[in-house]
Amino acid sequence: MHHLLLRDVDKHYGAMHAVRGVSLDVPPGEFVVLVGPSGCGKSTLLRSIAGLEDISGGDIVLDERSIASLPPKERNVAMVFQSYALYPYLNVFENVAFGLRARRMPEDQLRDQVHWAAEVLGIGDYLERFPRELSGGQRQRVAIGRAIVRDAALFLFDEPLSNLDAKLRDGMREELKRLHQQLGKTFIYVTHDQIEAMTLADRIVLLNDGEIEQEGAPLDLFERPANTFVAGFLGSPSMNFIDVTVGANASSLALPDNHQIDLGSPHPPLVPHAGRKLLWGVRPEHFSAGGDSLRAMDVVLEIVQPTGSRTYGSFMLGGSHAVAELDAHAVSGAGERLRLSVALERTSFFDPANGQSLLSYPPRQGMGTT
Repeated sequence: MHHLLLRDVDKHYGAMHAVRGVSLDVPPGEFVVLVGPSGCGKSTLLRSIAGLEDISGGDIVLDERSIASLPPKERNVAMVFQSYALYPYLNVFENVAFGLRARRMPEDQLRDQVHWAAEVLGIGDYLERFPRELSGGQRQRVAIGRAIVRDAALFLFDEPLSNLDAKLRDGMREELKRLHQQLGKTFIYVTHDQIEAMTLADRIVLLNDGEIEQEGAPLDLFERPANTFVAGFLGSPSMNFIDVTVGANASSLALPDNHQIDLGSPHPPLVPHAGRKLLWGVRPEHFSAGGDSLRAMDVVLEIVQPTGSRTYGSFMLGGSHAVAELDAHAVSGAGERLRLSVALERTSFFDPANGQSLLSYPPRQGMGTT
């Protein structure tokens, strides 16, 4: 099994600093997803691991050996690209076998490897077809097959599903998850799609402006975001951010539009912040229709978006636009006045000056409330 270490990796393109001192420890067999907005440095970092980009500083270490100065063919990594990069004049068998032939693998062993990959990926019936005769999902399976026939130390994926439609993406995500479990290899996967990141990853590494904002298990980032960037990036619709002032005895929250949320008694996690203005992070699913008169808020729905099983309702709260995720039949339409309550124990609070998390629920293991 193979262990990857990134040590203070930097990458400059002239005056542009694309990757800024990234350090990352990837143990054997982990599925790591690099995610972030366009231009955050995730693809540059992946291409640097593959050797397709030279790093400007730091080191890349695989199995206690620096590979930062090695050409791609000597790094023992396999990469799947967004564009499939199939040879149109070769059939599926020869596309999958291409890298093995370049390494002069014996023909009988080569055939065994290609047929194994075809069986794993469900493309055994297409081996004599050419790329032009395949659907987008089938082409992507061929590109993945070409990678997995190699006994590589790392498997790198650069937004491999971005060219597929929504239904195919759903199916391919499941196939990739199953493939990782079957192979037990280390996968490093780049995407800008936070749904892909949440569903595929053992660990998410969320990048912003070339730096790691936060890394950890998907639900850890989702439920305990380190700052407003992480909180706002993960989740669809994204987290609502509402200005509040904590009451003098931490038993209430006051909103700029005169909404008052009475907590009934001093709320221990808020006691250190009594009297302070905070940014309250409430995800759409933290709202529910109804509630008691003290802790509930009356709002007027401006936009209603039914999705089938759920309905998204938009409204103004505390001078900010907010969205609630409700039961499909909880609302009738725009203009409806609705009473909403909030699952306070699941929400987050942030410093309005720097966006850093002040406390999240459930509390982090071994951490205080500030």
